[in-house]
Amino acid sequence: MHEQTCDILVVGGGLGGVAAALAALRLGRDVVLTEETDWLGGQLTAQAVPPDEHPWIEQFGCTATYRRLRDTIRAYYRRGYPLTEEAAATVNLNPGKGHVSRLCHEPRVAVAAIEEMLAPYRSSRQLRVLLRHRPVGAHVDGDRVTAVRLLDTGSGDELTVSARYVLDATELGDLLELAGVEHVIGSESRDDFGEPHAVEGPAQPLDQQSFTFCFALDHRPGEDHTIDRPATYDFWRAYAPDFWPAPLLSWVQVAPETLQPYTKRVFEPDQDFDLWRFRRILHRPHLTDSYAGDDITLVNWQQIDYWLGPLLGVDDAERDRHLEGARQLSLSFLYWMQTEAPNHLGGTGHPGLRLRPDVTDTADGLAKYPYIRESRRIRAEFTVTELHVGVEARGSLLGAEEFRDSVGIGSYRIDLHPSTGGPAGPRQYVDVASWPFQIPLGALLPVRVENLLPANKNIGTTHISNGCYRLHPVEWNIGEAAGALAAHCLDTGAVPRQVRADAARLESYQDTLTGLGVELAWPVEVRTQKKYN
Repeated sequence: MHEQTCDILVVGGGLGGVAAALAALRLGRDVVLTEETDWLGGQLTAQAVPPDEHPWIEQFGCTATYRRLRDTIRAYYRRGYPLTEEAAATVNLNPGKGHVSRLCHEPRVAVAAIEEMLAPYRSSRQLRVLLRHRPVGAHVDGDRVTAVRLLDTGSGDELTVSARYVLDATELGDLLELAGVEHVIGSESRDDFGEPHAVEGPAQPLDQQSFTFCFALDHRPGEDHTIDRPATYDFWRAYAPDFWPAPLLSWVQVAPETLQPYTKRVFEPDQDFDLWRFRRILHRPHLTDSYAGDDITLVNWQQIDYWLGPLLGVDDAERDRHLEGARQLSLSFLYWMQTEAPNHLGGTGHPGLRLRPDVTDTADGLAKYPYIRESRRIRAEFTVTELHVGVEARGSLLGAEEFRDSVGIGSYRIDLHPSTGGPAGPRQYVDVASWPFQIPLGALLPVRVENLLPANKNIGTTHISNGCYRLHPVEWNIGEAAGALAAHCLDTGAVPRQVRADAARLESYQDTLTGLGVELAWPVEVRTQKKYN
């Protein structure tokens, strides 16, 4: 057994964890940052999902360090890739020219950008990064978490890290369970908060958003890159959910806002928009003739959302069964596209679709980690609900609820993918309008524990409001606020709930945030706009 100590321990190296570490480091604290995989960056890298962002992202609506991350990604392409003169001169370069984001890029580039941002702190040993370390236990003394036990998944050794503040930036809120922090999972009842889109009847803890194993592809016409037939292909080929308009392995999709079916193929040469361009992460025309490759796209499409069972509230065997089921679904969809899918030429199959394990840095070609949309969530001093942010739920009120204890801002639709459901089985999309919103400090404060803070999707939201608080820039902002709060409390001697309760302390902490470049409110002209990606 090995031991380390630090001021602030950040468990989980996703976007929230990286942002939390950076904030604490900039405020002079020494930090240990752990990550279960071998890539920092979470949903942006190990989960391989290009950033989902709001329409104003190039001008405002994110923290200064999140903007720096985006700028560093673009700079990487300008330094390292043979861009055409036109592409290199494009201020807001979109490397993949994907439709889902103004910055669609390869995951390894974000890894490099994050490493660049952390480099001086690692060199000085102010920051220690522990990759391939998974939390397996916590030491708790009353209302304080004193240390976390970590398993080195490579060597099998255990390490205990003691810290004055512990931040849970894991993808599933693992420390909440390990440390006995009060939390919830799944869907609240409509009776709990009066949310219009919550489930009727009792709460359903096992009703959790679908998760996805993403993968990258290029296309080599005239070549055959068909993968081996997946073990459960026959099951997925025949699977036709009751709430879905067609077999899941088909080109039929559902418009999340209206639930109306529509058809979209991977290639539609005469269309303005097809699946290939949706999350394309490298656009060949951006590059000169010296580049030998092709387009690369990232598959995170409706057909590979896995909703046959949850990851939380079940035993290890069932969790592992669902993880393998999601892997099999992704591979089965690829195999179907390569062999049986109706193609744009009037035939079947696209055998030239080539899986790119080098892009995801994995043996099987799937992302290192599933794309997680829903986590354990703390029972917080304040819970954000649909009534605070939803356009329909707020009725005649213009704009989202304004919070005196704002620690940041975000904007996205309340976007819930099909979920595992309750006794009646999986549930369809919930996708409704929300106003540009603030992140209240109260949602970052557990009801009891004093020195553990959430720094990912595990804040005090509901199953419904989580749908707009779970995206890339918001997760980063949550992490940055949590890291700054821990450092601020160490500097002042206050505990987090005292900061929120006292006006002068709250103002001092908010001054710290604005000094770091965190925006606490939307411009007035934007706050009441219903404009989305």
